[in-house]
Amino acid sequence: MSSDFEAYELDFGTITAEVTNKIGRIPKLSGEEKTQLVLNVDKQLEEVRELLEQMDLEVREIPIQSRPMYNSRLKSYKGEIEKLEKDFKRSRIAYSDEVRNDLLGDDAGSSENQLIKLREERAHLLDNTEKLERSSRRLEAGYQIAVETALPLSFVLSPSPHPPPPC
Repeated sequence: MSSDFEAYELDFGTITAEVTNKIGRIPKLSGEEKTQLVLNVDKQLEEVRELLEQMDLEVREIPIQSRPMYNSRLKSYKGEIEKLEKDFKRSRIAYSDEVRNDLLGDDAGSSENQLIKLREERAHLLDNTEKLERSSRRLEAGYQIAVETALPLSFVLSPSPHPPPPC
């Protein structure tokens, strides 16, 4: 009994590897070629589902003490097929970069580039604003020092109503 299960496992591994390879190729294709590959993958996924059913039947025939091990393997395979089916659905609707650019125009990625550029420009403006504020504060401080220094200096330099004392 377990030898049949293991033979199904080998078939499962072979078919799922082929399906995985084909799923990866689907988004890169278009037209009739893509349609044929999608149909082929769909057929192979059906074949894998049938294999899982056969494996399930084999597990039921296995002695009770060995079933948990085979059930866990079967559960793992079912999870794998679910993931493959999700990937297959995504790959059928995915478009290659060329098709996407044809549909959206050549500047399809430009909105992202524009957003990045706007963020960079904003950061540059904020930096320049900070520099301008620092420079303004320095100028104000320098003006304040000049005013404070000019006041006593004007007192010293101003003509005094009293003549300077003789030496």
